Amino acid sequence: MALLFSLFLLITTCIIFTSQAQTTVSNISLASSLSPTGDSHWLSESGQFAFGFYPYGNGFAICIWFQNIQPRTIVWTANRDETPFSSHATLLFNTEGRLVVQENQGREISIIGNASFASSASMLDTGNFVLFNSSSEIIWQSFDYPTDTILPGQRLSPGHRLVSDVSEANHTSGKFQIVMQPDGNLVQYPMGAVKHNTAYWSAGAFTAGDNVTMNLDNNGHLYLLNATGFIIKNFTETVSVSRDPIHRASIDAEGIFRVYSHSSNQSGNWSIRWSSTENKCDPYGLCGVNSYCTLMDRNPICKCLPGFDFIDPDWTDSGCRRNYSEDACIRKDQNLDVQDMNSLSWEEDPYATFESISKDDCREECRRDCNCEVAIYKNLKQVCHKLKLPLRFGRRGTGGRVTTFVKMVTGFQTIHEGRVKKSKLRMDFFITGIASLTVAFLVLALSGVIIYRHRIQQYKRISDQRDARFVEDVTLKSDSIGRGAYGTVFRGIISNGRRIVAIKRLERVVDDGERDFRNEMKAIGKTDHRNLVQLLGYCYDGTNRLLVYEYMKNGSLADFLFKSNLKINWEGRLAIILNIARGIFYLHEECHIQIIHCDIKPENILMDDKGHAKIADFGLAKLLLPNQSKTFTEIRGTRGYVAPEWHRNMPITAKADVYSFGVMLFEIICCRRRTETNVPDNEAMLVDWVYDCFKANEVNKLVPEDEVDKKKLERVVKVGLWCTQDEPSSRPSMKKVILMLEGTVNIADPPCPTSIVSSQSLE
Repeated sequence: MALLFSLFLLITTCIIFTSQAQTTVSNISLASSLSPTGDSHWLSESGQFAFGFYPYGNGFAICIWFQNIQPRTIVWTANRDETPFSSHATLLFNTEGRLVVQENQGREISIIGNASFASSASMLDTGNFVLFNSSSEIIWQSFDYPTDTILPGQRLSPGHRLVSDVSEANHTSGKFQIVMQPDGNLVQYPMGAVKHNTAYWSAGAFTAGDNVTMNLDNNGHLYLLNATGFIIKNFTETVSVSRDPIHRASIDAEGIFRVYSHSSNQSGNWSIRWSSTENKCDPYGLCGVNSYCTLMDRNPICKCLPGFDFIDPDWTDSGCRRNYSEDACIRKDQNLDVQDMNSLSWEEDPYATFESISKDDCREECRRDCNCEVAIYKNLKQVCHKLKLPLRFGRRGTGGRVTTFVKMVTGFQTIHEGRVKKSKLRMDFFITGIASLTVAFLVLALSGVIIYRHRIQQYKRISDQRDARFVEDVTLKSDSIGRGAYGTVFRGIISNGRRIVAIKRLERVVDDGERDFRNEMKAIGKTDHRNLVQLLGYCYDGTNRLLVYEYMKNGSLADFLFKSNLKINWEGRLAIILNIARGIFYLHEECHIQIIHCDIKPENILMDDKGHAKIADFGLAKLLLPNQSKTFTEIRGTRGYVAPEWHRNMPITAKADVYSFGVMLFEIICCRRRTETNVPDNEAMLVDWVYDCFKANEVNKLVPEDEVDKKKLERVVKVGLWCTQDEPSSRPSMKKVILMLEGTVNIADPPCPTSIVSSQSLE
């Protein structure tokens, strides 16, 4: 029977691919275009599928969707982690045979990578968007680059994967993936954690061999097919034959891989035919760090461990943090207790393991060890694992086989309670000294007015400057010293020729450029720090938009790092790292208004004539309101330096800058870009390579041309690895970064930055 069924599926597969080849195509000719507000999509021959602009967020994305099903279901998204396109964008199948989106600023974004020289295109009735050459051969197809869904006739090849969306409304890359592994096994992992011990579902086809593919046929059968055409695993074998004509297989935002069917009725709903798991808490990473997933009315909810509170109570899958000081154990001035919790499981990454030990001894081992936050005791094996924070992949439902010991302080004053008490104490002092403080405030306010007027007068002297030499210097292209997305930086002269300055001129007054100009003027105008480039003045008159900065004649840090003739020695590079860290710390915690820079990279670090580093380019900066610690905003920054949370519809905090700093720190250490093509494959991705060298105790490989103290190098590497952790709550604050760099606090060995794996292409 199994053989007959395999034969049936094989014949069905052949029919699928034959029918795909014979599908009547609706040709799209060169120079065809779409716009969000006009002709917004191209339809397949039957009208079943559409390709084009789809409303998304505050703009539009390029997608493929079911046109005749309501609500419309997206099955493929181009450039899914990029900022949505504006209503002024145009999708163009240009005369070079490339499919590109043109924005009104002149920006051009390729939709299909480097594919070119196409002669025509078509949206097929299979849901496959294809490009043909002059011989009518397919040279590119969307079926080869799936996002979160496969359709009948489509196959997932070895090394390829599907990645979940963040949510039904947010189609950027989410938390989960399903990978067709080269060994023939189909496995589900959390993003950024492709390791055997982080798989939460597997097809169990470990010895299936090479060239195994996952396939979905027109009858809704999902199966693995080996290189000889034999079906080695049929997932839907026990599922009744579907009479519905429409099928898809998708990894959902909650991390479960499902096969869906739909009737031809436009108002019908998708029906689930098969699921990789029925337990919605099975996907690892559904809840954030230091929290665990449990079911309530069959729906997953996240809970904190005793002694922990949600990082954001309004966003419970963001994870949890201690509600008491982490050095309470070291001070020994508070009562420590260990609470037992049954039926919890965690990612097992212990720093210490004890065998043949009793449950009580395991509890005591954790209680007296200040490094131990949680201990896991396996009752049957009598094994005790001690774990440090952060804890990942917590979930309830392992029966009574495992006991979790959670350390907490009893009779303690929590961090939050402490803040309340301090606030009350401050209020008492305020009431007691109201008269004297009022007088002091009036004096301070008067002083502030005088200082403010003085500063504004300085700005006016610069912005009202009409000296001919100043205008000439601004307009001379030979004096251009840099260029950004919306303007050029020139060398200029003010104060009767006695001072050289850098003048940033906005050249195209469009919405984004105007926004960036205002951001930069507001942000840096509120700062005063030796590691930030000083704003001397501005001009905001009609169409003139100028920012006047102190001139940094040594250019950017990128020049020193990536040009061999300008290389800085090891001690100099360490000093630069500290300069930058102090500048970011000022923005985050010392400036009277918190500023998230949002674009930390070597090109935005300028060097003065004494070798000091200064942070520049605040065009993308985000200013937070008083008492605001996070914000939701569109993605900002530069690819490769952008923190993972930008792509996940998560709130953005100062930890986004910490991540960018960590990536740049590695570039400063190694004097090379974060990605390189002219190096061995294992060194191509810098963060990967740094972690590999650290784990192998071979950090000296990172600086082969420098005489370096290995302990200092290891310390800096560990700082960078903590900064580039995938979870924002796992990254240190910039204050702690400085303390770690200076060697005044100990640094625990960091776990693998999970963004390493998620940044690697599995294709």
